[in-house]
Amino acid sequence: MSPHRDGHDEGAREMLVSRYPSRVGRYVVVVLGVLLAALPVLPARAQAAPYVKYYTVESAYAGKPEGLRDIAERFLGSRDRAEEIFNLNVGRAQPGGGALTDPSQLRAGWRLVLPWDAVGSGVEYGSLPSPAPPSTRSPSPGASAAPPAGTPLIRPTIGASPSPSPSPSGTKNSGAGGAKCGSAASRGDKDRADWAERRMSPERAWSRSRGEGQMIAIVDSGVDGSLAELRGRVTQGMDVVAGSGRGDVDCLGTGTAMAGIAIAQSGSKRKVTGVAPEATVMPIRVVTTKAEAQPADQAAGIEVAVAAGATVIALGSYVDPNVPAVAEAIATAVKHDIVVVSAADLESSDPESGLPEQGMLRVGGIGGDGKMADSYRAGGVDVVAPGVDVASLGIGGAGDFVGSGTQYAVAYTAGQAALVRSAYPNLSAAQVTERIRSTASRTADTPEDPASYGDGVIDPFTSVSAAMENDGGAAAPNGPSADDSGSSTSGGQVAIFVLIGLVLVAVTALSVFRLRTVLRSDDRKDPEPEFDPPANRPTDHSDPQRLR
Repeated sequence: MSPHRDGHDEGAREMLVSRYPSRVGRYVVVVLGVLLAALPVLPARAQAAPYVKYYTVESAYAGKPEGLRDIAERFLGSRDRAEEIFNLNVGRAQPGGGALTDPSQLRAGWRLVLPWDAVGSGVEYGSLPSPAPPSTRSPSPGASAAPPAGTPLIRPTIGASPSPSPSPSGTKNSGAGGAKCGSAASRGDKDRADWAERRMSPERAWSRSRGEGQMIAIVDSGVDGSLAELRGRVTQGMDVVAGSGRGDVDCLGTGTAMAGIAIAQSGSKRKVTGVAPEATVMPIRVVTTKAEAQPADQAAGIEVAVAAGATVIALGSYVDPNVPAVAEAIATAVKHDIVVVSAADLESSDPESGLPEQGMLRVGGIGGDGKMADSYRAGGVDVVAPGVDVASLGIGGAGDFVGSGTQYAVAYTAGQAALVRSAYPNLSAAQVTERIRSTASRTADTPEDPASYGDGVIDPFTSVSAAMENDGGAAAPNGPSADDSGSSTSGGQVAIFVLIGLVLVAVTALSVFRLRTVLRSDDRKDPEPEFDPPANRPTDHSDPQRLR
């Protein structure tokens, strides 16, 4: 092959290699554009506006202009907490177009978001109303504007921000106003009380879930946060009765016993192990030294739990779900995807029709012999759990507690709900309660009597390990649900992306094939001769015979 011929072939090949991929690239871009345009446009997931506590600023209070310090003292019990209110509201658009930028300047009509433990006349609870469109008039000279998005917040010095104080330790629990608490609730035979823990066997579920990331709000008598078995797992909580103050103190002992059943740490000397030891308890105190809660306090306790972000709410024996205000608060909690666990209705109760049918569990208590802890209304029980001769933690230095009551069955079920929510984070509150009911078990001591025993005895292990058809396809703990509407990628989108991948592979294969075909066809168009003419043969164009 001549050097000229070789140069021509190489140039042709380089031209094809350089030009052809660009055509393929354009083809790929067109295909991808068509496929991406075919992606379904998913509507944004509709979420209920978060419920908050807020206050509408008045032009004056007690004869003088309102200020953050005064508001903090009135609703939070301390002027030092004004900085918390400022940081919750700084830069947020207010009615009329203004915004809080200076803690000393408030305008009448502004709505201030308050910390979840704010209590008092004038505190409103619900979705924060959207601010009215700002006025079109020019701002007055010297008016402060809201800082642009992304501007670092410089926290003003309003007062010393109180650091979270540790749970009371080494001191007796005290009630409202510093009143000394009485003795712990009744105690029984500790040896007999081990039946409940053996029956529940929560440790079997711990390889799949220990309640991580879940907060159980216990609406009862408070919780003794000084106990070693609860240390680090109990928040400061809220004392609804006093209107301010913490909920991690307990005079009556029932709330502490509930917390021990739900989250007590394993390996303690007192040998009390909670169902979900890595969950957190938020104690909400609706009673102090007297075992009677006002209806308004009961409802407020649930509202505080919702505002604080609880994932499970356990209602103790001092909360009556059939009180209209309480039923309304429960319905609100379920709407915010919170599992609510309460005691089953008694025979003497008048059931409230406004209670949700899903997302809430009504629990009955049973003993080791299967007998009911109380006389429950027929059809008013969803599931049952240990509630007779149950061992837990006592307040202060009282030692182990053994007692009976439906509230302890509520605590077991609330701990189980925390296990399920941690194992299957994509399940809704309704799906969690359905899973707990569907996995409840029947035994010889719990007869087939739905009117009394509901769906049976709760089973923590099965509830986190069983595959269910009605829970959105969550086949494995901590795995995404196939029916999770909140996921950023739906099943249809996944299918589209898989199709795009297959098209890309096909286009690439086709490109290689086409390129090789073109190169080979170019070779066939101008084949090389089988041999060169003799180099020394003379060519005489004058000989007519040769021309023939």
